[in-house]
Amino acid sequence: MDELAASPKELQAALERVGYLADTGIATALFCAVRLPQPLLLEGEAGVGKTEAAKALAEVLGTRLIRLQCYEGIDAAEALYEWNFPRQLLAIRAAETGGSHIADDHVFTRDYLISRPLLQAVDHPGPLPAVLLIDEVDRADDEFEAFLFELLAEASVTIPELGTVQAKHPPVVILTSNRSRDLHDALKRRCLYHWIDYPDLDRAVAIIRQRVPAATESLASQVARAIRRLRSLEIQKPPGVAEAINWVLALDLLGYPSLDDEAASMTVGSVLKYREDLAVVADKGFGWLTSA
Repeated sequence: MDELAASPKELQAALERVGYLADTGIATALFCAVRLPQPLLLEGEAGVGKTEAAKALAEVLGTRLIRLQCYEGIDAAEALYEWNFPRQLLAIRAAETGGSHIADDHVFTRDYLISRPLLQAVDHPGPLPAVLLIDEVDRADDEFEAFLFELLAEASVTIPELGTVQAKHPPVVILTSNRSRDLHDALKRRCLYHWIDYPDLDRAVAIIRQRVPAATESLASQVARAIRRLRSLEIQKPPGVAEAINWVLALDLLGYPSLDDEAASMTVGSVLKYREDLAVVADKGFGWLTSA
């Protein structure tokens, strides 16, 4: 890991080699997350590359990416572990059939445990730590945030029947949030923090061309400018870089060499996903969207 992340600048170059164009800020934040090590909370609007940052980091380090996708109602059974009840029941019945009795503690062992992402990250055998992506943590509730504190602070998890499991190779933890709600201060205190903003025009064009090599610089620039115009409107879901890439992919697939009114009207569904947002753009006119 020392050779792979000797400095933020070297990490930035390594990320670029795997297709992630990081600015100095995100490269520095990722470098600190790896070398301190300390969990990193990435916030920003949807589609600015938070999830892709964790994926790219795992690729650069040559280690496993373990992803926990958060959602409303997620609990320990889905995030940490659960017991394999059918297998436990079979073991108990087999013992009874043989005329013996199996003690409860014999069926509450690792042999009957189903590991979920958090436990998989703590158990990762190394030699490099896994990259644990806790994606969209803001979708979970306050109780789940509190549940994460032990992992974030001590690189360990507790299983009541087995005790505390301490990571031999503490994972590099990346949390992402779209700020659909405010996260608790106690979680933020345990993390480094970085806000990923929308890229400027030049970087947006470079990212698009990196992800869609077939795109001309002219087409990438037209789409990047149109995306900026869309963000200036009062719409429910402002588009990010991910939507810009999807738009260029659709235009390339359909054989449009440039973003004119017809091309925009036929492919705008790659970018806008609400009827009301489509209506706002229709009222402005596709000529406004595609003008130089």
